[in-house]
Amino acid sequence: MSLFPFYKSLILFIIHYSLFLGPKSLVACRSSLFTCPFLLNHYLCSMISVSNLSVQFTGNYLFENVSFLINDRDRIGLVGRNGAGKTTLMRILCGEMEPESGDVASPSGNTVGYLPQEMATGSKLNVLEEAMTAFEEARNLHELLERYAKELADRTDFQTDSYEKLIHRFNEANDRFHLIGGQNMQEESEKVLKGLGFDPVDFGKPMGTFSGGWQMRVELAKILLKSPDVILLDEPTNHLDIESIQWLEDFLINYRGAVLLVSHDRAFLDNVTNRTIEIMNGRIYDYKASYSDYLDMRQEQMDNQKAAFNNQQSQIAQIEKFIERFRYKSTKSRQVQSRVKMLEKMDRVEVDETDSSAIRFVFPPAPRSGKVVVEAKSLTKKYGSKLVLNDLDFVIEHGDFVAFVGKNGEGKTTLSRIITGHLDHEGICKLGHNVIIGYYAQNQAELLDPERTVFQTIDDVAVGDIRPKIRAILGSFLFGTEEIDKKVKVLSGGEKARLALAKLLLKPVNLLVLDEPTNHLDMVSKDILKNALLKFDGTLIVVSHDRDFLQGLTEKVFEFHNHTIKTWLGDVYDFLQARNLANLADLEAHKASTRLTESDAPFSDNKLSYERRKQQEREIRKVASKVQKAEEDISRIEKEIKRYDGLLSDPENHRNAASSANLFLEYEQLKSGLENMMEEWAILHEEMELMSKNAN
Repeated sequence: MSLFPFYKSLILFIIHYSLFLGPKSLVACRSSLFTCPFLLNHYLCSMISVSNLSVQFTGNYLFENVSFLINDRDRIGLVGRNGAGKTTLMRILCGEMEPESGDVASPSGNTVGYLPQEMATGSKLNVLEEAMTAFEEARNLHELLERYAKELADRTDFQTDSYEKLIHRFNEANDRFHLIGGQNMQEESEKVLKGLGFDPVDFGKPMGTFSGGWQMRVELAKILLKSPDVILLDEPTNHLDIESIQWLEDFLINYRGAVLLVSHDRAFLDNVTNRTIEIMNGRIYDYKASYSDYLDMRQEQMDNQKAAFNNQQSQIAQIEKFIERFRYKSTKSRQVQSRVKMLEKMDRVEVDETDSSAIRFVFPPAPRSGKVVVEAKSLTKKYGSKLVLNDLDFVIEHGDFVAFVGKNGEGKTTLSRIITGHLDHEGICKLGHNVIIGYYAQNQAELLDPERTVFQTIDDVAVGDIRPKIRAILGSFLFGTEEIDKKVKVLSGGEKARLALAKLLLKPVNLLVLDEPTNHLDMVSKDILKNALLKFDGTLIVVSHDRDFLQGLTEKVFEFHNHTIKTWLGDVYDFLQARNLANLADLEAHKASTRLTESDAPFSDNKLSYERRKQQEREIRKVASKVQKAEEDISRIEKEIKRYDGLLSDPENHRNAASSANLFLEYEQLKSGLENMMEEWAILHEEMELMSKNAN
């Protein structure tokens, strides 16, 4: 019998008990567990310990007796079907909700940052001020230092003990302020806000002038700036565009603490996570692998379980056959009893249950349309004095599958609504011959009547031959006999999204315009929707930031930027690869260096290699220039520090307390600036060496 479960229970008990006594008691217990140092070290490095956790609603367990650890530097993807309990588990981990039974423990002083799917801020501050509230300790220290400096300037009792103590408190507060990076809090706030898609002109705007999605970005920025030991993110990519998602990926990959995130974005999970926990049928499945690797490993485990189960069933059948054949023969009684005991002692192989429920649908055949489906000339859209789209010219033809990509607020939804006839505009935007539109709005789920039932929602708009098929359609979208009588207002976000998609099947269309159709769908549902779209024989326009969903689906990309659009041939990864060759400004200036624009022919391999090499050389020169500037700044700061060394060593400069305090503060800021510049120089130098190595 393995001692692992015993040691596991023992260590959990000691750690949970020690949390009430403080960290010293945990160290004191180390010597008593010398027989399992590996387990002890494993548990000591955990940031959160979950033991025998159970939660149920209406008599059904979301999860039962769940146990796992979140360790330092873990990058965990928490996955599962909508309604499996992911958000509930996140709320328990951050302390917002109590479990029915079980324990959640973490070391004393451990900090957790949690971003829910939705929240109302109600902040009266501007964007930068709200982001900087993350630096609560640094802001308090800054106010304290200003108060100390003013007091030092007003006092003249330089030889007293109280003055010495005040100087000491000032130095302590100043050291702590620099230790936690207080001098860089505005710079760090601006850097994170830019990474999440804010322009510098937005920093001074009140929070209330931004949509809920942009306010959620500020909340995400605050969590990242607080730098907690554990970050919990529930669907963080829902409010982000592709560029911001890529920036967030890089941030989380290099983050110092642990990260646990819920996401239905497969590409995001694969790029960030190194561990996957899936909640399914009240149990968890924990693998040290990214999501896609986990699926392969999980399938392999299921195959092995089924093979072992079948082999054992065959063995059991043979034993039972022997028992039945010789049960009443006295000469075989000993062998029969032996086999009976063998069956009693046999550890039965169990095959894990899987949730096989999934939406099933195909789009009806598309009526034939003309060659030109959408044509725009000099199309312009303003909201009051705010220009969104300016002088657009484009054509979408029959059979085109187009992705609208770009930062939020650049006009993707606006153009979708203009095409579908929901917005007025300047210029021309006309549909071709016999174009019939099916439109899924970004807020389509919220547009459903909350007082109607699921069945009534479809029955209200179904006509003709489709009416007898309503129950079949709803069944294919996982609305069974009980669910079809539910009112829309009690449905989850995922259920509302499925119902809204079901409405698209009620009449044949030849132009589908889908605005963020995957926001509330789980991964299985997204894959099924994607496969259905691939078989659609009409024209598709889809607004999405989900790279995995777009990959291989669309053949053309409209990039929205600076009130206009740019057309690229290929899917989203072709577009991103081309964008990596240079920034957008370089691409605008050097169209000849691109291979995916609509108007240019593809490059030969030699020409493409030549253009890439030129781009690499330009990038190396840019970094080399930054290295040189950093070296010049370092030299300048070192000269200033040397000058301040002379000033501080002169007793004459300490006769006035205020000037002495200011002098010392400026000196500390110079030293801190030198450290930051040296660190920046090292990073740039390493980057330049790596780029030079790759170029060769």
